[in-house]
Amino acid sequence: MSGLTLGAPAPDFTLRDQFGQDVSLSGFRGSKAVVILFYPFAFSGVCTGEMAGIRDRLAEFMTFDTEVLAISCDPTYSLRAFADSDGLNFPLLSDFWPHGRVSREYEVFDEAKGAPHRSSYVIDRDGLLRWSVHNAAAKGRDLDQHLEQLRAAV
Repeated sequence: MSGLTLGAPAPDFTLRDQFGQDVSLSGFRGSKAVVILFYPFAFSGVCTGEMAGIRDRLAEFMTFDTEVLAISCDPTYSLRAFADSDGLNFPLLSDFWPHGRVSREYEVFDEAKGAPHRSSYVIDRDGLLRWSVHNAAAKGRDLDQHLEQLRAAV
């Protein structure tokens, strides 16, 4: 699915989180490896389960050396309600406007649904793409596999 090249620089972005704060991928360069989780919709069944899985294992995903960023095209207000409803205390970033711009840069935007595919990327401390995986909409991610790839990028 992705034409992005592993080992090449990851497309940089700045998006707002569920609290209205700007988060830039480049802000982690030189200090943390990052896993980016594109997900279709807040409050949907598979996405809710995946985000709860991240929440339950947050200490494994977010360390001094690693960060997790979840991106959907939902507006920030919806992401705040999603975070509050499910106790999601990690960055949920809104790719709402310009609609799907970052999802398109990562070549995971589904034009028919107006939302990103269920795709993940691991970016190393130098800002380089190290790993990607693309799941079917109805299939949740293997979080153990994601952690393994994230740790390998540190």
